[in-house]
Amino acid sequence: MTSLNTTSPPADPVQAYLDRGIKNYWYPVAPSWQVSNAPIGLTRLSEQIVLWRDQEGKVHALEDRCPHRGARLSLGWNLGNRVACWYHGIEVDGSGTVQSVPAVSACPLEGQKCVKSYPVEEHAGAIFLWFGDDAHKEPTPLALPDELVAPEYSQFLCVSNWKCNYQYAIDNVMDPMHGAYLHATSHSMAEGDKQADMRVRKTETGLMFEKVGQRDVNFDWVELGETGCLWMRLAIPYKKKFGPGGNFGIIGFAVPVDNDNCQVYFWRTRKVSGWQRDAWRFLYRNRLEGLHWAVLEQDRYVLESLAPNARQHEFLYQHDVGMTRVRRMLRQRGQQHFADLDAFKAKQTEAGAQASTGHAHA
Repeated sequence: MTSLNTTSPPADPVQAYLDRGIKNYWYPVAPSWQVSNAPIGLTRLSEQIVLWRDQEGKVHALEDRCPHRGARLSLGWNLGNRVACWYHGIEVDGSGTVQSVPAVSACPLEGQKCVKSYPVEEHAGAIFLWFGDDAHKEPTPLALPDELVAPEYSQFLCVSNWKCNYQYAIDNVMDPMHGAYLHATSHSMAEGDKQADMRVRKTETGLMFEKVGQRDVNFDWVELGETGCLWMRLAIPYKKKFGPGGNFGIIGFAVPVDNDNCQVYFWRTRKVSGWQRDAWRFLYRNRLEGLHWAVLEQDRYVLESLAPNARQHEFLYQHDVGMTRVRRMLRQRGQQHFADLDAFKAKQTEAGAQASTGHAHA
């Protein structure tokens, strides 16, 4: 299916930056099972990246470009703590430093750090990378929701590729009201009012957008958290016949690929232990997973079918307050990133001028 909601390049540089993918966050970039022995190439935030595992199973991430002639390192060989280019055998380690140029003795390229590397963490069956700009190269701590890291929770990861900008995926999750319409035939979202008043309230890590006077009936609330990464949390009420563990939780991430594509990560979680955990996991795999994919496909189909440049022709109303708050927050973050970069470049220029003056006096 061809995407119809392609974003035209805006004159606004901040919006253009947001469209490519806002930086200075951790993002999940691949499920853990996808990275094994062979290097793999992928695109995230319009950056081409190679991932591979070393002998201890640790994941390394580099810009997918050999410094010699620009061949894709993802086409090469995994040598453990380094990857070798298929084209001429150049070996680059996980820090982006050239360790060997086997075709030439004493090559000046050896020992140079000339390929961008990415900080990597692996949690809850997914590989996370830090996408920092020049002013924020050192990553902030990655703090994930308890549902992904606490032992009392069990989860399944669902990953899907959507042909739309990641901002549409965020908008979709920050819109609880669509559950009563788009997903009205779902086994878990068929009940509740089709009209509601909405409100926004702050939390310690972000904000909560919720229906007034209705809880645990439908998709009634969504929380956005900012803890070194941008995540969204919601809960769908589940009857006892759908297994132990109470409400069914979802932790979601919208990951930019490029201007017109994104990848969504949805962890489906329940707070269960012992035999109940086993029962829930069996039930999910055998009964519930297919139903959940059907709901996710409804979201994907609608978003991929939006009118061209849909965000530029909206008429928003009260149910969209949470969505607009998040849009405003992301824009503020983008503006701050621009200001930080300007300050960083000015500091570098000043340091360079002082160094030049020092050399001149010497």
